[in-house]
This record gives sequence, structure tokens and C-alpha cells, in this order.
Amino acid sequence: MDWGSFFLYNWNWGKVVIITQSQSDMKSLFGSPGNPTGLLLRMGQCLFAAASLALMASASGFSTATSFWSLSLSLSNLVLWSFGLACLDIHALRLKKDLHNHIFLSLLVVGDWVTAILSLAAACSSAGVMVLFVKDTDICRSHNLLSCNTFQISIALAFVAWFLLAVSSYVMFWLLATI
Repeated sequence: MDWGSFFLYNWNWGKVVIITQSQSDMKSLFGSPGNPTGLLLRMGQCLFAAASLALMASASGFSTATSFWSLSLSLSNLVLWSFGLACLDIHALRLKKDLHNHIFLSLLVVGDWVTAILSLAAACSSAGVMVLFVKDTDICRSHNLLSCNTFQISIALAFVAWFLLAVSSYVMFWLLATI
């Protein structure tokens, strides 16, 4: 299913009739829960967030900025959330369970959007601190103990994890709207 054909328009006697795609098409939507692509999205989120968290925690000078702490906390939340949902996707795939009910999707929408907003805010604030350290004040050049390159790689990985979470959030929102 391509994104352009999400809604089909039919001109019927001068009136526009919106025909939504069938429920079986929505269950096969890219990234939906209980689907192999949904499992790939959750595993990608978990792996990129864990890699970013490991790099940030192993870098020297980690405690110099509060935004690095907030990034670590939001990435920890993202790792736990994505790992739990990946385990749920594995369970649903093994037992061929349907995860498309209104209450469960509502929980996923709220959890995904809250986690996405927190992750984006923390990644943006950490990126802002890195711009301050590298470009504005030259702290990275004057303090050799700071692992600025490691911080930058960690922040880039956090943005990749956020992007994968944003895709999942968008898919969950559309699935909830169709039920």
C-alpha cells in the first residue's frame, strides 16, 4: 500500500464520497503492531537508542551538561519502551495474535507520542549544547578531557532513534483513526 492511496476519492453524481481502505489493508500497514515491519521498527529504535546511550555514558565529561543527562534519561525510556513493544510484537507474531483493538492502540499512540516528544526535546537540547561547545565557545578545543566527537555521534544516533519512533508514532495514529 502506498501512502498516496490511503484515501480513495470517488465522484458520484457530483458528490465526493470518501472510501477508506479495508481493515485488512490497515493491518498490513508498514510498521503496525504484530507485523514484521513493526518489529523491525521497534528493534531499530531499541538498537539505535541503546547505542546512543552506551556512547553517551562511556564518554568522558558526560556530567558537564544537564542536557546530556536528560538525553540519557529519555534514551533509557525509549530503550525500555521499544524493547517491551518488540517483545510484544514477537509474541503476537509467534501466536498470530491481532493487536489492533481500540484500547491497545490508544495506549500505543499516547506512549509513542510522549516518548517521541521527550526524545526529540532531549536530542535537540544536547545538539544545542554541542553547538555551544564546538562553535561558540571552543570548549572542546580548550578542554581535551571532553569527548566531543563521542557526544556528537551519540546525539546523531539519538536523532535516528527518534526518527524511527516518529514513523511508529505516525503509523499508530493512523491505525487508531481507522478503528
